Amino acid sequence: MPGDIAPELFAHLVELAAFELPEEQAEYLRAELNRQLESIRELEEIRLAEEIPITSHGVPYLPAISSSPGEDIVRRFPHPERIMAQSPESEEGYFVVPDIPHTELS
Repeated sequence: MPGDIAPELFAHLVELAAFELPEEQAEYLRAELNRQLESIRELEEIRLAEEIPITSHGVPYLPAISSSPGEDIVRRFPHPERIMAQSPESEEGYFVVPDIPHTELS
């Protein structure tokens, strides 16, 4: 079906995520993702009246019925070296992560 996640694309995404999936499990997950995408496409086809506000979830955010966002408070962790000690690799207080070369998805 057009718009499905092709096996090649799924294999590429699995590689980018550094997952190790047996072929049978990978095919099962790819099929499940495609079923979820189909469900989303079906929901997109439902006609709604224009006066219904667009939301990113089922409950619209209305200031009259929602509490205001809390204030952002910055608190320094007293022992950052404990967090850094859990990292496989760190350098000068920063996590070292593998370089992921950029490639265009088709």
